Amino acid sequence: MHKINQYNNNLNIIGDNIKILRKKQNLSQEYLCARMQTMGYKISRSDMSKIENNKKFISDFEVLGFAKALKVRVSNLYNGFE
Repeated sequence: MHKINQYNNNLNIIGDNIKILRKKQNLSQEYLCARMQTMGYKISRSDMSKIENNKKFISDFEVLGFAKALKVRVSNLYNGFE
C-alpha cells in the first residue's frame, strides 16, 4: 500500500492558516517561534517559515502546540479543509 506524505505537493495543510492567524494577531514569526519554544517545542524561525510555506511536516502534537500558541481551536487551523 502506498503511503501519502504530501497533499498537492505540500508537506502540511495548515501552514497557510498558521500564517493568516499569526498575522491577524500581529505576531512575528520570531515571536510565535519563541512562544512555541517556551512550551517545549523545538521550532526555529527557519522551521516556522518552512511550515508557513507548507514545506515542513507538522506532527499532531505540534498542531496542538500551534493552536495553544495562537490561542485558537485546533479546528481553526484546518479552516477550508472540512
